[in-house]
Amino acid sequence: MAIRVLLVDDQPLLRTGFRMILEAEHDIAVVGEAGDGQQALDQVRALQPDVVLMDIRMPRMDGVEATRRITGAGRDGPAKVLVLTTFDLDEYVVEALRAGASGFLLKDAPAQELVQAIRVVAAGEAMLAPSVTRRLLDKYAGRLPSGEDPVPQALGTLTEREVEVLKLVAKGLSNAEIAAELFVSETTVKTHVGHVLTKLGLRDRVQAAVYAYESGLVRPGAQ
Repeated sequence: MAIRVLLVDDQPLLRTGFRMILEAEHDIAVVGEAGDGQQALDQVRALQPDVVLMDIRMPRMDGVEATRRITGAGRDGPAKVLVLTTFDLDEYVVEALRAGASGFLLKDAPAQELVQAIRVVAAGEAMLAPSVTRRLLDKYAGRLPSGEDPVPQALGTLTEREVEVLKLVAKGLSNAEIAAELFVSETTVKTHVGHVLTKLGLRDRVQAAVYAYESGLVRPGAQ
């Protein structure tokens, strides 16, 4: 079945461009459009898309609040949210990730990157380039805890290996890269990642990365 996509952006020209790119793919179907966050909520309920391509800055309701309502408790359907931003370090991106977005993409990203992002998010994975993850969290280093702050108790529920995996996820490594780093199989890494998400009550790898930095487990700029 085709991946059902809802386009949300307050600029009709951009929506048209995204539609042309996505509808050229045999496995993607654009099922609707919305010009602001409130319309997006209505369309999600009516159309039940798999992925919502969500602009951040819009009138009436911004993309952060719309994302929170779409992915939060009592949500209407299984839609995943892929956030679009004009700037790679948009001040709202961290808030969108905390709100439940499965990742973000720049509006000027190449067409094939947009298509791949849709597929990745639809498959339940997170879409956040490692280099952008590091730059994003480095930018917000001032908001993150110092090394002297106490480590959250929830981290104590993780095994030593799960902590290692969480640190590598936070640094933007893929499952394959983590497997190579720890000399284990990708299947083993997937199992560890699943345990980390379950124990910490996190939605996906993106939230795991943010959690690792916010908890002080990983420091911005650390290698």
